[in-house]
Formats: sequence, C-alpha cells, structure tokens
Amino acid sequence: MLTSWHTVLEIMARTSAIYLLVLLAIRLTGKREVGQMTPFDLTLLLLLSNSVQNAMTGSDTSLVGGLVAAGVLLGLNYVFAELSGVNRRFRKTIEGTPTILIHGGQVIEVHLAREHVSMDELMRALREHGVPCIEDVALAVLEVDGAISVLKHDDVPDTVKPQKRMKFLCRH
Repeated sequence: MLTSWHTVLEIMARTSAIYLLVLLAIRLTGKREVGQMTPFDLTLLLLLSNSVQNAMTGSDTSLVGGLVAAGVLLGLNYVFAELSGVNRRFRKTIEGTPTILIHGGQVIEVHLAREHVSMDELMRALREHGVPCIEDVALAVLEVDGAISVLKHDDVPDTVKPQKRMKFLCRH
C-alpha cells in the first residue's frame, strides 16, 4: 500500500511535534532523571514511546509511515546535536547547565532541593569518589548528564585557586 504525500507530511509534522514535546518534558524533569535511569524511569520511557507512537503515525500503520517517523526522529536528533555543538546558548537551553551542590565543604541545600538530589545520593557520590566527609569537598557539581563530579580540597592546589570565581560561586 502506497502512502500519499499528504500522509507523509502529516506524519512528519506529528513526529516533529511529539519529538519537541518529549524533549521538553525530559528537559523539565531535571538532570538526575536523565543521568540515572531507575527501573521506574525505564518503564516510563518504554510506555511513553509506545503511547506516542500512534500520535506520530496516526492511522497509517504502513512500513513507509514507520520509516518516515523514524527518519524524522533521526533527522531532528541530528539537527539538534549539530546546533548544540555550534551554538552555546542553544546547548544551554537544551542540555541545561551544571549545578553546584557543595562549595568549600558547605552543602547548598537550595540546589539539592531544586535538582531533586537527596543527601543519601550526594553522600553515595562522595563515597564513590573516595571522599569520607562533606568538609573534605572543595566542589561537588551535578553535571548536565546527571553525574556528580567531586573535587577534594587536596585536588585543588593553593596556587591555582581562582578566587574571583569562587566568590561568584558563593553568591549563587
């Protein structure tokens, strides 16, 4: 069964709209959701993909309809990746920015709450980095991919500590 051009364009428009909506939803759920998939997150992702499939192709269940939808998804993903690589503002909008969780041995509770990171998760990350206590941490950052980077005070030599940057970080 051949698919008409009207149907192909409709599938392309539907798929683009769903892609943007899902991208926005994932971006709004926060960095921890993207960086660490739990069984709940995987189940949600699988069910979400199954539920939006019909919205993308509509009543067209043909091979061509599926190939058009897949092609549009791959194309949009490629375009967004290219734009993210070239344009810093676009990349920040799509990926977000890193969030400081610990600075100078002090936990920034507001940032933990905003990023939905529990103290248990933070302490687990410190243990993974071989840091026994919060006071030993110069900087802990929740990266855009959901990973937590940790720098101990010993890792930052006194000669290279950027004092102006540290003052800026204290205010935020």
